[in-house]
Amino acid sequence: MNFPPIILASKSPRRQELLSLMGVEFRIVLKEVDESFPPGLTPEEVAVYIATKKAKAFDETVGDEIVLTADTIVCIDDMILGKPEDTDHAVEMLKLLSGRMHRVITGVCLLHKHTYHSFYDVSEVYFGKLTEEEIISYVTKCQPFDKAGSYGIQERIGLIGIERINGSYTNVVGLPTEKLYRELVKL
Repeated sequence: MNFPPIILASKSPRRQELLSLMGVEFRIVLKEVDESFPPGLTPEEVAVYIATKKAKAFDETVGDEIVLTADTIVCIDDMILGKPEDTDHAVEMLKLLSGRMHRVITGVCLLHKHTYHSFYDVSEVYFGKLTEEEIISYVTKCQPFDKAGSYGIQERIGLIGIERINGSYTNVVGLPTEKLYRELVKL
């Protein structure tokens, strides 16, 4: 399937790798965007709101290309866990996730010819009980400060700690590739 040229507005190496594995050609263009959001939104609305906000930064400058933006959040008990501020914060988040189910929500926005097409995906992730030593070792070695919820499913903590997932694995990595492909085909 040939798509119009795609701009990936993300510095995430995981999103870049997933698009490459899909066989989608893209170039990376980054713009700084304030990722704040108004109060009262559901977690799903937050993910879509931020992804759309990222796309709006390109509206005046993009031509026939498709701009792809995304935002992934981790949510436990309707509390959104963003990216950790420091080591202590990362350890605190992983202790909260240990032995429990949480949701990973990725909002995606496709901007094409000044039209915004947004969607999201939700995966339920079940962590087994992690020891404090496992958590501290992971945070120290992997420095998960660029990851919502303080972990990467494809890294050691995911490999040893995640018991099961309901939903898309690639969504947990940061881009729901199956839904993205279907939406690109629609465009």
